[in-house]
Amino acid sequence: MADDAEKTEEPTPKKIEDARKEGNVPKSQDASGVITLFVAILALLMLFPYMASHMIYIFKYLFSLIGTEIDKRFLIDVAVIIIKEFLLTILPLAVAVAVAGIVAAVAQFGFLFTTKAIMPDFKKIDPIKGTKNLFSMKKLIEGVKITFKSFTTLGVGFVFFFYFIVELPTVALFGIGDQLLWLKDKAIIIAFAMLLIIFIFALIDVIIVRKQYFDGLKMSKQEIKDEMKNMEGDPLIKGKIRQKQMEISRKRMMSEVPNADVVITNPTHYAVAIKYDQEKYNAPVVVAKGMDNMAQQIKKIARENSVHIVQNPPLAKSLYNDVEVDKPIPEALFVAVAEVLAYVFKMNKK
Repeated sequence: MADDAEKTEEPTPKKIEDARKEGNVPKSQDASGVITLFVAILALLMLFPYMASHMIYIFKYLFSLIGTEIDKRFLIDVAVIIIKEFLLTILPLAVAVAVAGIVAAVAQFGFLFTTKAIMPDFKKIDPIKGTKNLFSMKKLIEGVKITFKSFTTLGVGFVFFFYFIVELPTVALFGIGDQLLWLKDKAIIIAFAMLLIIFIFALIDVIIVRKQYFDGLKMSKQEIKDEMKNMEGDPLIKGKIRQKQMEISRKRMMSEVPNADVVITNPTHYAVAIKYDQEKYNAPVVVAKGMDNMAQQIKKIARENSVHIVQNPPLAKSLYNDVEVDKPIPEALFVAVAEVLAYVFKMNKK
């Protein structure tokens, strides 16, 4: 019983699917963050001229308003223009970041839509439980991890920053355009260096999150048995149904023995009843077969209904092993069966 209570077995596909329906999926926040940040940096670099043009337009527009009389209508017009230009500036970047967030989520656990994760749960607002979670060991470890990752990433950024500072005396001699290009290049290098560190932490986090997720879904042996029972039905009931089906099939098979032309035996272990109807079949058909007790029942019914019983051990065994009930005999046994039927038909004077 102790072994059954231990959750040592890997989760079944049904357990994983049920967890997905509940919104419980292996999601790494670090992985989503690094993908979103990477896309945001690329989008910012690509959209910088576009965004700069709109920002310059806003400044020029505001400077052009110097000396204009201020009234309610004027303020409304200014607000509408600034909001419109601001939205045109930010919207492409926001869309790129939103799409990146969706792609990051889908890449981790596939497409999933469920409302259960956002359904209100009053247990989550329990102040006592919330206080315990706030000062739990898990929260402490998470805090240490975030602090370590932050200091490591910022440390790498500062190393590159101090390395570039030594170039400032030379850069001071450049024109303003060249200075801005230098600043842009160094900012890109620092950003991608820090992004690389974040990516490494995200990769580690994905591995840890997935391991914790599947460990959390592990099942006991009893849980797997219960799940199989629920999915496939009670084995006892299935066994009874199978037994009933076999009984029905056996009764139907036995009802065909009186109509057979011959029963071929070996003579104790096997019995196979053959029927040949030239109008219905192109070849003789096995209408019943059995072994041991079943064979004795077939022979008993055959004797009661004056069906010929012919002893041919090799043929009886071959027919039993190779031919299913209600199926014609194979070509390889045509000659042997034909000889038996010819003998039987001769005895019946057909």
